[in-house]
Formats: sequence, structure tokens, C-alpha cells
Amino acid sequence: MMLALFGLTYLLPAACSVVMGDGLWAQFLLAGFINSGVGLALAFATVRHRRELKPRDGFFLVTLGWMLISTSATVPLLLGLPSLTFTRAFFETMSGLTTTGATALVGLDRLPPSLNFWRCCLQWFGGLGIIVMALAVLPLLGIGGMQAYKAEAPGPMKDEKLAPRITETAKSLWLVYALITLAAILALRLCGMPWFDAICHAFSAVALGGFSTHDANIGYFNSPAIEIVLMALMVISSVNFARHFTALRRLSLETYRGDPELKAILWLLGFSIVAIAVLLRLHEVYPSFSIALRHAAFNVVSVATTAGFFTQDYSQWPVFAPFWMLFLSCILCSTGSAGGGIKMFRTLLLAQQAGRELKLLVHPSAVTPVRVGGKPVPDRVADAVLGFIFLYFMTGALMTFALLLTGLDFESSFSAIVASLNNLARGLGAVGPRHTYHDLTSLQTWICSLTMLLGRLEIFSVIVLLTPAFWRK
Repeated sequence: MMLALFGLTYLLPAACSVVMGDGLWAQFLLAGFINSGVGLALAFATVRHRRELKPRDGFFLVTLGWMLISTSATVPLLLGLPSLTFTRAFFETMSGLTTTGATALVGLDRLPPSLNFWRCCLQWFGGLGIIVMALAVLPLLGIGGMQAYKAEAPGPMKDEKLAPRITETAKSLWLVYALITLAAILALRLCGMPWFDAICHAFSAVALGGFSTHDANIGYFNSPAIEIVLMALMVISSVNFARHFTALRRLSLETYRGDPELKAILWLLGFSIVAIAVLLRLHEVYPSFSIALRHAAFNVVSVATTAGFFTQDYSQWPVFAPFWMLFLSCILCSTGSAGGGIKMFRTLLLAQQAGRELKLLVHPSAVTPVRVGGKPVPDRVADAVLGFIFLYFMTGALMTFALLLTGLDFESSFSAIVASLNNLARGLGAVGPRHTYHDLTSLQTWICSLTMLLGRLEIFSVIVLLTPAFWRK
């Protein structure tokens, strides 16, 4: 039924094709018909086996759901671009739905508008999760739907609900998401973007993706106003969307004041922007501090929030800058946001945990609970975070070694995996800002695609399927 529902989304790019006159509307309608037809056929063929979801079914549903939707979304790309291989088409759709924003396509300025629009739609759908959207629009999963939400929702605070029922929670999140997107479109249009570009870039920015309709990305517009609007959108989307909903419902900013993640995000971003701007000026990369500050601000915010837009080739900056930006992408985004990486909550919790261990070395009998934002964190959550961190770094290391085995150089391999795992569009070297993933081999492309999925579903949801305990009755 998820596949059948997803088939209806093809009406959006089909309408875009009619408006823009690129002649691909029939291919999108055919792709939508195939998706919905296959989905309905599978649903009716298995209806007698329908039952309430069990806890472990949620993980299975989410992982296979993302793979199924990513596979089905390749159909219009394959129909519209006959020279495109399935490997690159799958990479593109997986990158879109996981809001990674890495692209294997070249010549985006010449790409049919409806295909560019479809790529950005995929990012928008993936921003809060195609699974959550299905729960909000078509509550077919009943009471067991919470299992899918827990498997999909990012971070250790995923049990926090905005409403008594999972469908109401999902609808609340998508309402805020849609309102922010509408405001983003209008703001970008007021800054001078054409309507088509404003819609596409708003979809990407709110989802913290990185897809653009131009090869030069945001540098194509060369507009400080557009950059400021996008920076604001990226920061907003890096914050827990539950905070936005609460603020909107209460018409108050009080909920932000008590958010420890937001405070850390703003402080870290502010420090990084100023520090990198000073570094760029000291190395005379730009002729004045104001220009250095402008480019540092946009590119640091973009990479740190895992959005992946760019205006400059920051891989050519002093080596500290791009690697520090990659580091920020690992930790900066909030739980419950559209961003990737370890998330700020886990970072704060680990910092508090380290501080507690130092105190216990001096005072072994002291009772020092771990607190984040003044609230004690249960030991079960702390243990889960430690387990996640281990899997995160081990996954990054193993995937980097896998790319190295294929012959890719270390800088490109390491940064490509960090970018894919954090759902960040670009790395360094062969996958830097001025390059695409088009030149990677098929094996390298599949490794990056798998890493994107692991990063988007935060590793546990995928790895648990590989454990013997999962398959025991």
C-alpha cells in the first residue's frame, strides 16, 4: 500500500512537465501507474495475511520500504534519460530520499525541468520520512504503526509524541514541515529566484538535502539575499521539528529557550563561521574580511547542517576548514530534524558522560547522574548512545576500507563515506564541491548508496536485520 500511495506522487512532476513543456508527462504518468498497479496487486495478493505489526516488523518495514521506494523512483529517470544506468539512477533516488543530495548526474542546467523537480520532490518526501508521510496520509498500520515510527524517527528522543496517536503525531510534523516549505518558497521568490528554482531549492533546503537545478549550485545565483534566506532555512531545519510545532501551537518562543541542542548548535556555528572567516582572510583567499565572512557563513552552515549546498569550492580552502566542516556535519544537527550524523543530543550526552567519569575517578562514591538540559538521562539511553557511536565509527571505517579496496584515493574515500553516512551531499577530492559522483565505478556507487541508507536510518534499524536474534521466533 505504501508503494501504491507513492505512485500518486508522480502526478506532481507530471503537472510540472505540462507547465514547463518538456514533454515527459507521459513517462511520469506511466511510472506512477506502474508503481500503483504493482503496489495494489501485491496488497490484494497478501491481504489474507494482514495482521498487527510486531515490534521487530517496524525495522523490517522501514528498511525494505526505503529500498523499495528508492528502486521504484528510478523509473521516470530511466524513461527520461535512456543513457542513464540503473546503478546511477538508484544512487540518485537513494540520495534524494535520504536527503543526502549527492548526484551522479552531469549537466543539471540542461536536464528536463520535470526531472529536476522530481529529484527535489524526493528530497522533500524524505525530509521527515516517507514512512511517516504514509502514516499521516494513509493510516493503514493501525496500532502497530508506532513500531514503524520508532524505527524511522531519528535520535534517542523518538518516544516523545506530539499527540496521543501516531497518525496525529505524523500529521502535526508534516503540517509544520509544509508551512516552513511554503514560507521558504515565498522568501526565495522575493529574493529574485524564478518560481521554478524557488520551489525546487525550498524543497531541498527544508529537507536539508543539496539537490540544485544548476551545476554551479547556489553559486549560480551569486546573491547574498538568497544565501541569507537559505542559511536561515538550514538552521531552522536542523532543529527538532517538534520544537517548531510546539512553538507554533503555543505562539511562543519559550520552547526554544529550554532546548540545549539549539543553544549548542548556535554557539558552535557562530564560533566556526568566525574562525574560518579569519583563517580565510589570513591566508588571503579573499580580498576582504566581509567577503570571507559571507562565503564562510554560507558554506559552513550548509555543510554543518548536512544540507550540502555550496557557493565556493571549499576543498581549495586551507585544509583545516573543509575537514572542520566535515567534523561539524557529524555532530551538529538536532534529534528530530531532517539532518544526519550523530546528532547534538548524543554529543552532549557523551560529553556529560565523560565529565561524570572524570568526577568518579576523584570521588568514586559520588552520585552524579548524567543530565542534558538540566534533565537526568536514563542509563538505558546512555548505553544505547554508546552502542550507536561504536556502530557509527565502525561503519564509517569499514565502508572507507571498502572504497579503498576499489582503488579510490584516501581523501576521496574517507570524505565520501563521511558525507554519505551523515547524509551530506559532498566530500573532498574526487567527490568535492566541483565534482559529482558520476566518475565513481558501479561498485563504488553501490557502496555509497548503502552507506546513505545506513546513515538515514541511523544504522541500528538496518544492522538489526543482520543479527540471528532478529530471525528467531
